[in-house]
Amino acid sequence: MNTRIKAIVEAATSLFLRQGYAQTQISHIAKAAGVSVGTIYHDFTGKNEIMHMVLKCTIDPDFIEQDFDKPISDDLFEGIENEIVALFKEKEAVFARNLENDNYCFETLISDSFDTLARYAVGCLFIEKNQYEFTFLAENYKAYRKQFFKTITQYVSGFIREGTIRPMKHLDLSVTLIIETLTWWAMDRQYISFETSAIPLSLAKEVCMDNLVSAYKM
Repeated sequence: MNTRIKAIVEAATSLFLRQGYAQTQISHIAKAAGVSVGTIYHDFTGKNEIMHMVLKCTIDPDFIEQDFDKPISDDLFEGIENEIVALFKEKEAVFARNLENDNYCFETLISDSFDTLARYAVGCLFIEKNQYEFTFLAENYKAYRKQFFKTITQYVSGFIREGTIRPMKHLDLSVTLIIETLTWWAMDRQYISFETSAIPLSLAKEVCMDNLVSAYKM
C-alpha cells in the first residue's frame, strides 16, 4: 500500500491547483500531507518528481499502486510531457468519432463531455494554473481546447439541423456557455472552487444534464 505516497500526491495536487507550482514549497506539501520535510525527501527526489507523479496519475490512475524504488526520481517519468500531448490527440479523435453517427444525441454529448472533463480535471487544471511554467504543455493544451470547442460546435450544429435542439442566436457564445458550465461542474467545483467541493461528482453531473438538456432540447 502506498498510503503515504498517495497522501503526498493528494496534498501536492491541491496546492499546485490552488496556489500554483512555483508558489508551492516542499514544506507546504509536507504540512498539508501531515508528514515531515525529511519524509518527503525520503519518498521523492524533489518537487518536480511529485508534480510528474500528479500528472502521471491523471493519465493512469493505477500507476500509483505499484511498488517504487525510493526516493522516486524523474527517470520514472521520462517523456511524460510527450505522453500527455499524445493523449490530447487521442482524445480529440475519440471525441469526434460520433459526428457521423445518426444515433448520437445531445444528451449523450453532454454526458460524454462531462465525463471527459472530470476524468482529466487535474491535468487540465494544472496546465491552466501553471501555463507560464510549462509552456510546451500549455501550447498543446490550448490547441486541444480549440479543437474541443470546434467539435462540440459541429455536434450542436448537427443537432440544430436535425431539429432535436433549438436554434441558437449566437451559436459560438452558446457553445462557450455549455463548455464553461460543464468545465466548472466537472473540474473547478472539485478542486478549486471556494465552497462547493463537497458536492459529489454524480450529483454535479445530474445537475448539468438536467439544466443543459432542458435548456436546449426541443
